[in-house]
Amino acid sequence: MNGNTNSNNSVEHPVHYAWLKDLCGVEPIEICRHFDFSIGNALKYLMRKGKADGDKTEDEKRIEDLRKAIFYINDEIKRIEGTRF
Repeated sequence: MNGNTNSNNSVEHPVHYAWLKDLCGVEPIEICRHFDFSIGNALKYLMRKGKADGDKTEDEKRIEDLRKAIFYINDEIKRIEGTRF
């Protein structure tokens, strides 16, 4: 790494996930690593709680994150059914 602490924190410990670490001492990545790709991503978006940066309202960000989680859950269902590709 280049030693830039702010850059490292925004990549390694994004603010929109920090609330969970503050709440229970665990970052989402520590949970998601125990699941396959699609389910890990769905969990990530569910745990983000609409807190990612952007020009959308809190509700708009939350809805977008829920839609992303649904996408990854549906992708996993299709993978299991053998209909993904």
